[in-house]
Amino acid sequence: MLIVKIDRVNTEKIMETKMTDNISIRFAAPEDAEALVEIYAPYVLDTAISFEYDVPSVEEFLTRMNDIQRRYPYLVIEDLGEIIGYAYAHPFVGREAYDHSAETTIYMKQNAGKKGCGRRLYEALENALREMNIINLNACIGVPEADDEHLTSNSVDFHRHIGYETVGKFHKCGYKFGRWYDMVWMEKMLGEHPEEPEPVKNVSEIRGLLNRKYDIG
Repeated sequence: MLIVKIDRVNTEKIMETKMTDNISIRFAAPEDAEALVEIYAPYVLDTAISFEYDVPSVEEFLTRMNDIQRRYPYLVIEDLGEIIGYAYAHPFVGREAYDHSAETTIYMKQNAGKKGCGRRLYEALENALREMNIINLNACIGVPEADDEHLTSNSVDFHRHIGYETVGKFHKCGYKFGRWYDMVWMEKMLGEHPEEPEPVKNVSEIRGLLNRKYDIG
């Protein structure tokens, strides 16, 4: 019986390795903008996960990417070379005293069919932010009073599962598809808060480190 149990564990590990061998995470490039818009568009058109009404053009989306990448990580996850999701961080409020905090965002291709890829992508983002000396992560998430065809509690559940906690709620602050939606702030700490924190680094300063240490291409 012991031999069978060991074999099963080893088999599961081999299967898990095979499932993730084709997955890679890298920094987004300008030529990715069109693929990222394709991932984002259904969230705008069909859901209240995004509070935007109109899908941005590729040019507008690229401008947004460039603005973020001047300081923060913007990552994509690929399966056999196909982009199946992206995640990035951006300023929380934008005043200097908030420098050690960042807002996080993630979008995965619908029906990507790869369990755990969202978590893996977020972990890569967290590793990058930790190396930048960012401590507080904040996520702004739309929530319905009750799940409907445009919005469910799945995003809140996902963030809670990876260590975020709800710290605030704004009631009926978003209007889309003819109904009002609430919004919650969720928070996660990447470390302790020292009396004198290290200065926050620009992501460009640590790209080589992230490649060597975390295999972020």
